[in-house]
Amino acid sequence: MATDLYSHFHPDEHRFVDKAQEWIVRAALNHAVKQTDFLDPRQAFIVQSLANRHGDVNLRFEGGYGQAERKRAIIAPPYREIGADEADIGLLSVTSDDSRFSQLDHGDFLGSLLGVGIKREKIGDIHVGDGCCHCLIASEIIDYVHLNLQQVHRVHVLTETLPLDRLQAVNQTLEELNLSVASLRLDGIVSDVYRLSRAKVLQPIKSGRCKVNWKPEEDPSKPLKEGDVVSFQGFGRFRLIEVEGETKKGRIRLKVGKFV
Repeated sequence: MATDLYSHFHPDEHRFVDKAQEWIVRAALNHAVKQTDFLDPRQAFIVQSLANRHGDVNLRFEGGYGQAERKRAIIAPPYREIGADEADIGLLSVTSDDSRFSQLDHGDFLGSLLGVGIKREKIGDIHVGDGCCHCLIASEIIDYVHLNLQQVHRVHVLTETLPLDRLQAVNQTLEELNLSVASLRLDGIVSDVYRLSRAKVLQPIKSGRCKVNWKPEEDPSKPLKEGDVVSFQGFGRFRLIEVEGETKKGRIRLKVGKFV
């Protein structure tokens, strides 16, 4: 692939860029149809960018419902119509009679799904609601998960496969924080959100454990802006909701939402 194309992407993304380029070339030149695993928004952006650059493919993203964050892509020759059902997304309902079930969170369900031996790329959005959790999963492995997922964080659970139109989508809750920071630097805001010293966030950022809008970010001084979503490995993620202005002492007031 041309070096100038690589210049648009982080080095950690080059491997995925190569794969995505191959999918697109095969669709355009060899009339192949590619169904991807679930992509995060950054990966979907890369696929869309490469498809736009090539121009001779038909591309469709499906995540099981309209507001999905994680989606599968179908890449096909330009003459090939693509239906929504070709994404092959299944819905798994997880319930339990155990009173501790209501205390489980998104991370508990994700960890237990990965614990049965499947890859993260086979899992779409996870919706934790009152009394049940609905997980969007690649259809080719959903029966395996149905048979093998028996516990979530030591809570015994029951599973059932449902049609997609039974999905109970839940908007992820944000715990709002009001902060006063010296600048919009990434390291400063991360340290304030997670109540860590600046020294404790510097090295993880520099070593690639932080992403901004799903893109690896190794520059601690990168300024954040409204709407940015930051993930910090081992601590979760947050969104910079609003830059509210300056205090009398010249500090910047922020409203941040931690995903819970």
